[in-house]
Amino acid sequence: MSEPGDGDLPEGASRRMHRFGRWIGRTFVRLPYRTHVHHLDRVPRTGPLVLVANHSSLIDGPLLFGMLPREAVFLVKHEMFKGPLGWFLRRIGQIPVRRGEPDRTPLLAAVRVLRAGGLVAVFPEGTRSGGGDVANAEHGAAWLARTSGARMLPVACRGTRRPEGRGRRLLPRVDVLFGEPVTLPVAKGRAGLTAATEQVRDELVGLIAELDGLIAGTSESDDARGKQA
Repeated sequence: MSEPGDGDLPEGASRRMHRFGRWIGRTFVRLPYRTHVHHLDRVPRTGPLVLVANHSSLIDGPLLFGMLPREAVFLVKHEMFKGPLGWFLRRIGQIPVRRGEPDRTPLLAAVRVLRAGGLVAVFPEGTRSGGGDVANAEHGAAWLARTSGARMLPVACRGTRRPEGRGRRLLPRVDVLFGEPVTLPVAKGRAGLTAATEQVRDELVGLIAELDGLIAGTSESDDARGKQA
Protein backbone atom coordinates (compact mmCIF):
# COMPACT_ATOMS: atom_id res chain seq x y z
CA MET A 1 0.00 0.00 0.00
CA SER A 2 1.15 3.54 -0.72
CA GLU A 3 1.46 5.85 2.24
CA PRO A 4 -0.95 8.80 2.67
CA GLY A 5 -0.01 11.71 0.44
CA ASP A 6 1.85 9.55 -2.11
CA GLY A 7 -0.23 10.80 -5.05
CA ASP A 8 2.88 11.76 -7.03
CA LEU A 9 4.35 8.25 -6.71
CA PRO A 10 2.99 5.14 -8.47
CA GLU A 11 0.58 2.78 -6.75
CA GLY A 12 2.38 0.42 -4.39
CA ALA A 13 5.26 2.81 -3.71
CA SER A 14 6.31 3.95 -0.26
CA ARG A 15 7.47 7.50 0.33
CA ARG A 16 9.62 6.28 3.21
CA MET A 17 11.33 3.69 0.97
CA HIS A 18 11.65 6.33 -1.75
CA ARG A 19 13.57 8.59 0.62
CA PHE A 20 15.76 5.64 1.62
CA GLY A 21 16.52 4.88 -2.03
CA ARG A 22 17.50 8.50 -2.69
CA TRP A 23 19.78 8.40 0.35
CA ILE A 24 21.51 5.32 -1.04
CA GLY A 25 22.00 7.05 -4.39
CA ARG A 26 23.24 10.23 -2.78
CA THR A 27 25.56 8.53 -0.27
CA PHE A 28 26.87 5.24 -1.65
CA VAL A 29 26.38 5.25 -5.43
CA ARG A 30 28.51 8.39 -5.74
CA LEU A 31 31.39 7.04 -3.62
CA PRO A 32 33.43 5.53 -6.52
CA TYR A 33 33.24 8.77 -8.55
CA ARG A 34 34.35 12.39 -8.50
CA THR A 35 30.98 13.87 -9.36
CA HIS A 36 30.63 17.40 -10.75
CA VAL A 37 27.04 18.64 -10.93
CA HIS A 38 26.29 21.72 -13.01
CA HIS A 39 23.16 23.88 -12.65
CA LEU A 40 21.16 21.66 -10.33
CA ASP A 41 19.32 24.88 -9.48
CA ARG A 42 17.54 24.63 -12.84
CA VAL A 43 15.40 21.72 -11.61
CA PRO A 44 11.92 23.07 -10.72
CA ARG A 45 11.09 22.04 -7.16
CA THR A 46 7.38 21.64 -7.88
CA GLY A 47 5.08 20.93 -10.80
CA PRO A 48 4.90 18.16 -13.42
CA LEU A 49 8.23 17.55 -15.13
CA VAL A 50 9.54 15.02 -17.66
CA LEU A 51 13.30 14.61 -17.23
CA VAL A 52 15.10 13.33 -20.35
CA ALA A 53 18.72 12.21 -19.99
CA ASN A 54 21.29 10.47 -22.16
CA HIS A 55 22.29 7.03 -20.94
CA SER A 56 25.64 5.28 -21.31
CA SER A 57 25.82 3.15 -18.16
CA LEU A 58 23.52 1.46 -15.66
CA ILE A 59 24.89 3.79 -12.99
CA ASP A 60 23.37 6.91 -14.61
CA GLY A 61 19.90 6.25 -13.19
CA PRO A 62 20.91 5.68 -9.54
CA LEU A 63 23.24 8.69 -9.66
CA LEU A 64 20.53 11.02 -10.94
CA PHE A 65 17.97 9.53 -8.56
CA GLY A 66 20.18 10.39 -5.60
CA MET A 67 21.17 13.90 -6.66
CA LEU A 68 17.76 15.26 -7.71
CA PRO A 69 16.31 17.73 -5.19
CA ARG A 70 12.81 16.20 -5.40
CA GLU A 71 11.11 12.83 -5.68
CA ALA A 72 11.53 11.18 -9.06
CA VAL A 73 9.95 8.22 -10.84
CA PHE A 74 12.18 6.54 -13.44
CA LEU A 75 11.09 4.36 -16.34
CA VAL A 76 13.33 1.31 -15.91
CA LYS A 77 13.74 -1.69 -18.22
CA HIS A 78 11.52 -4.59 -17.19
CA GLU A 79 14.42 -7.04 -16.87
CA MET A 80 15.58 -5.25 -13.71
CA PHE A 81 12.36 -6.09 -11.86
CA LYS A 82 13.31 -9.54 -10.60
CA GLY A 83 13.82 -10.83 -7.08
CA PRO A 84 14.69 -8.49 -4.21
CA LEU A 85 15.88 -5.74 -6.57
CA GLY A 86 12.55 -5.78 -8.38
CA TRP A 87 10.68 -5.51 -5.08
CA PHE A 88 12.88 -2.61 -4.03
CA LEU A 89 12.47 -0.76 -7.34
CA ARG A 90 8.68 -0.98 -7.09
CA ARG A 91 8.67 0.15 -3.46
CA ILE A 92 10.73 3.25 -4.28
CA GLY A 93 8.32 4.07 -7.10
CA GLN A 94 10.07 3.05 -10.30
CA ILE A 95 8.04 1.89 -13.32
CA PRO A 96 8.99 -1.18 -15.42
CA VAL A 97 9.03 -0.77 -19.20
CA ARG A 98 9.26 -3.60 -21.75
CA ARG A 99 11.60 -2.64 -24.58
CA GLY A 100 10.29 -2.87 -28.10
CA GLU A 101 6.72 -3.72 -27.06
CA PRO A 102 3.68 -1.46 -27.66
CA ASP A 103 2.61 -1.42 -24.00
CA ARG A 104 0.94 1.79 -22.82
CA THR A 105 0.51 0.60 -19.23
CA PRO A 106 3.78 2.17 -17.97
CA LEU A 107 3.11 5.38 -19.89
CA LEU A 108 -0.36 5.71 -18.37
CA ALA A 109 1.11 5.09 -14.90
CA ALA A 110 3.67 7.82 -15.61
CA VAL A 111 0.93 10.21 -16.76
CA ARG A 112 -0.86 9.72 -13.44
CA VAL A 113 2.34 10.66 -11.61
CA LEU A 114 2.77 13.77 -13.76
CA ARG A 115 -0.84 14.89 -13.38
CA ALA A 116 -0.35 14.66 -9.63
CA GLY A 117 2.55 17.11 -10.00
CA GLY A 118 5.40 14.60 -9.99
CA LEU A 119 8.64 14.11 -11.92
CA VAL A 120 9.12 11.25 -14.40
CA ALA A 121 12.56 10.47 -15.83
CA VAL A 122 13.12 8.86 -19.24
CA PHE A 123 16.36 7.63 -20.83
CA PRO A 124 16.01 7.78 -24.64
CA GLU A 125 19.15 5.65 -24.88
CA GLY A 126 17.84 3.19 -22.32
CA THR A 127 19.09 0.15 -24.24
CA ARG A 128 22.45 1.81 -25.02
CA SER A 129 22.12 0.28 -28.47
CA GLY A 130 20.61 3.02 -30.60
CA GLY A 131 18.07 2.26 -33.30
CA GLY A 132 14.32 2.15 -32.97
CA ASP A 133 14.20 1.90 -29.17
CA VAL A 134 15.90 5.29 -28.91
CA ALA A 135 13.41 6.91 -31.27
CA ASN A 136 10.50 5.27 -29.43
CA ALA A 137 11.76 6.53 -26.07
CA GLU A 138 12.09 10.11 -27.36
CA HIS A 139 8.59 9.78 -28.81
CA GLY A 140 7.35 8.49 -25.44
CA ALA A 141 8.96 11.36 -23.54
CA ALA A 142 7.30 13.90 -25.83
CA TRP A 143 3.97 12.10 -25.53
CA LEU A 144 4.19 12.13 -21.73
CA ALA A 145 4.92 15.85 -21.58
CA ARG A 146 2.17 16.80 -24.04
CA THR A 147 -0.45 14.49 -22.52
CA SER A 148 0.16 15.65 -18.95
CA GLY A 149 0.98 19.30 -19.63
CA ALA A 150 4.41 18.83 -18.06
CA ARG A 151 7.55 20.72 -18.98
CA MET A 152 10.61 18.85 -20.24
CA LEU A 153 14.01 19.04 -18.56
CA PRO A 154 17.09 17.81 -20.52
CA VAL A 155 20.02 16.36 -18.57
CA ALA A 156 23.43 15.37 -19.94
CA CYS A 157 25.73 12.85 -18.23
CA ARG A 158 29.34 12.00 -19.03
CA GLY A 159 31.96 9.78 -17.40
CA THR A 160 30.06 6.79 -16.04
CA ARG A 161 30.98 4.49 -18.91
CA ARG A 162 34.39 2.85 -18.84
CA PRO A 163 36.30 3.52 -22.10
CA GLU A 164 36.64 0.46 -24.31
CA GLY A 165 39.85 -1.49 -23.74
CA ARG A 166 40.66 0.18 -20.43
CA GLY A 167 40.71 -1.34 -16.97
CA ARG A 168 38.87 -0.14 -13.90
CA ARG A 169 39.50 3.54 -13.19
CA LEU A 170 40.26 5.01 -9.77
CA LEU A 171 37.68 7.67 -8.83
CA PRO A 172 36.71 8.56 -12.42
CA ARG A 173 35.25 12.00 -13.01
CA VAL A 174 31.53 12.16 -13.76
CA ASP A 175 29.86 15.35 -15.00
CA VAL A 176 26.11 16.02 -14.96
CA LEU A 177 24.67 19.13 -16.61
CA PHE A 178 21.04 20.16 -16.10
CA GLY A 179 19.45 22.19 -18.87
CA GLU A 180 16.67 24.74 -18.71
CA PRO A 181 13.11 23.37 -18.49
CA VAL A 182 11.21 23.87 -21.74
CA THR A 183 7.60 23.71 -22.89
CA LEU A 184 7.09 21.46 -25.90
CA PRO A 185 4.91 22.40 -28.90
CA VAL A 186 1.21 21.96 -28.19
CA ALA A 187 -0.03 21.40 -31.76
CA LYS A 188 -2.34 18.39 -31.91
CA GLY A 189 -2.08 15.27 -34.03
CA ARG A 190 0.87 13.30 -35.35
CA ALA A 191 2.57 16.40 -36.75
CA GLY A 192 2.51 18.06 -33.33
CA LEU A 193 3.92 14.97 -31.63
CA THR A 194 6.65 14.72 -34.27
CA ALA A 195 7.63 18.35 -33.67
CA ALA A 196 7.70 17.76 -29.92
CA THR A 197 9.85 14.65 -30.36
CA GLU A 198 12.30 16.58 -32.52
CA GLN A 199 12.58 19.26 -29.84
CA VAL A 200 13.29 16.62 -27.18
CA ARG A 201 16.07 15.26 -29.37
CA ASP A 202 17.49 18.69 -30.24
CA GLU A 203 17.49 19.90 -26.63
CA LEU A 204 19.30 16.78 -25.44
CA VAL A 205 21.84 16.75 -28.27
CA GLY A 206 22.58 20.44 -27.70
CA LEU A 207 23.04 19.96 -23.97
CA ILE A 208 25.40 17.01 -24.48
CA ALA A 209 27.50 19.17 -26.81
CA GLU A 210 27.52 21.94 -24.20
CA LEU A 211 28.70 19.53 -21.51
CA ASP A 212 31.43 18.10 -23.76
CA GLY A 213 32.68 21.64 -24.34
CA LEU A 214 32.59 22.36 -20.62
CA ILE A 215 34.57 19.21 -19.85
CA ALA A 216 37.12 19.99 -22.57
CA GLY A 217 37.58 23.51 -21.22
CA THR A 218 38.05 22.21 -17.68
CA SER A 219 40.63 19.66 -18.85
CA GLU A 220 42.62 22.33 -20.69
CA SER A 221 42.60 24.53 -17.58
CA ASP A 222 43.81 21.62 -15.44
CA ASP A 223 46.60 20.87 -17.95
CA ALA A 224 47.69 24.50 -17.95
CA ARG A 225 47.81 24.62 -14.15
CA GLY A 226 49.80 21.37 -14.15
CA LYS A 227 52.42 22.83 -16.48
CA GLN A 228 52.76 25.93 -14.31
CA ALA A 229 53.20 23.92 -11.12
